[in-house]
Amino acid sequence: MCQNLSITQPIVTVKDLSVMRGGYLAVDNVSFELFSGTHTAIIGPNGAGKTTLIKSILGLITPNSGEIRFFNGAGKSSKALEQEIGYIPQKFPFESTFPLTVAELVALGLNNKQWWYSGQRKREKIYRTLEQVNLIKQAKQKIGTLSGGELKRVLLAYCLVVPRRLLVLDEALAGVDATGEIEFAALLNSLRQEQNWTILEVSHDLDLVSSYCDSVLCLNRRLLSQGSPETALTPENLLRIYGSLVSSTCHHHEPNRFS
Repeated sequence: MCQNLSITQPIVTVKDLSVMRGGYLAVDNVSFELFSGTHTAIIGPNGAGKTTLIKSILGLITPNSGEIRFFNGAGKSSKALEQEIGYIPQKFPFESTFPLTVAELVALGLNNKQWWYSGQRKREKIYRTLEQVNLIKQAKQKIGTLSGGELKRVLLAYCLVVPRRLLVLDEALAGVDATGEIEFAALLNSLRQEQNWTILEVSHDLDLVSSYCDSVLCLNRRLLSQGSPETALTPENLLRIYGSLVSSTCHHHEPNRFS
């Protein structure tokens, strides 16, 4: 289980958030806070509004009402905020024959951000980052040849190559096999502790949520409950959230336009 962390200030504050999508109330009056260094999972059935909530926080969808505040309302510009937030989506579409290597993809995370870096310093930073995610051997490999788990670790390296305070994952392990899921989750937890990231992720794997997360948001358009995994993932709560008994590990990755 995760260690108890020193909670200081909210990294993200969501207050009374509601989002309409296509005439449908996808997120209904949701409020919560994320604190520095913590790992929070959003769980819920397909169509619960999980991705809509994530995209609203990232600024990809405009909410109909409510407020989203970052870093205790520090008043930073949107460009400055973008550099402190990393995002790993469920799908990363690209042409499998595209001639981009692992190192080149990670290098894109440095462009226009560390413009003063020399070429040598950039290379050193890229390879140190790849070492952190155990991908040194794949540095010159084309991204189209990677396994699902390796590709997600490349995207993690892309986020890691510059300093971040918040990392957002939207079912980032969808399509990754069970071994890859466990390895990625353990790596992510190790890096979170090392980098003091705050993590917000959508997940269907309740075993991994129980093992690595500090808090859980149980969403079905409205926020039905929130708290530690021990208090949020009780059989009674899971029955209320999913509408039927579920196993301790859920793997429902079928697409849904409001998931």
